[in-house]
Amino acid sequence: MKRAFVFPGQGAQFTGMGQHLYESSPSARRMFERANDLLGFRLTDLMFSGTSEELRQTRVTQPAIFLHSVVLAASLEERPAMVAGHSLGEFSALVANGTLSFEDGLRLVSARAMAMQKACGLVPSTMAAVLGLPDEVVEEVLSGIDEVVVTANYNCPGQLVISGTREGINMAAERLKTAGAKRVLPLSVGGAFHSPLMEPARQELAAAIRETPFATPICPVYQNVDALPVTDPAAIRQKLIDQLTAPVRWTRSVQNMVSDGATAFLEIGPGKVLQGLVAKIAPGAETAGIE
Repeated sequence: MKRAFVFPGQGAQFTGMGQHLYESSPSARRMFERANDLLGFRLTDLMFSGTSEELRQTRVTQPAIFLHSVVLAASLEERPAMVAGHSLGEFSALVANGTLSFEDGLRLVSARAMAMQKACGLVPSTMAAVLGLPDEVVEEVLSGIDEVVVTANYNCPGQLVISGTREGINMAAERLKTAGAKRVLPLSVGGAFHSPLMEPARQELAAAIRETPFATPICPVYQNVDALPVTDPAAIRQKLIDQLTAPVRWTRSVQNMVSDGATAFLEIGPGKVLQGLVAKIAPGAETAGIE
């Protein structure tokens, strides 16, 4: 059996995440405390007892989900056959397959969170989930709107997230409903992730990524930008830079992993979102989670 490890992105956080690990495992506790030291504040206090509002802050959310995910992965004896992560989760995946060290992964995630938070303040922007339309219909509708509004997450058949200016999202919502969308749901996010509006953040993060060492991984990572398996460190680096302004091709990533022999998927980190998406994309695959 080939099992893929998959890692969740922003939105999966919850109060109390990681606390049992911290209290029950000395090795996990050391990783948590190392993260607190590197970040310069006690992230674990916010993870274990912070309010939902505190956990929603991008500077907290992203390192919290990353930390929870990589500590869980480090606690497993099993080695993955392949890995992938949804947006932020790609950084967790790159630690799990040995491309990035834990410390370098955390530094990049923290830099990413800060850069994205700054970019969100430049233009009023948001995201929305579109349910019940084929991808190509959504793409066609968006192409006719004279505002920044693009496809951001290809989550599973019939579920796609769009990203752009607030005006662009509002225009798109009306047109997509007319085109037959079952629902267009605004998301509670700080800005237009995976859109051209993240270009300032991409440039800032690119400098940090280029200064970070990337090792040859123990298994392929299926990266968001093109859903293809990669083991070359230079290629992984460039695709990680491109990720902030490109859509997350999750549907195709799962399909390609199945084509390459994956018969089971283990979601590592908070929540069960990816298990649900995998079940819709590849109904014959076995899914499980550890959080």
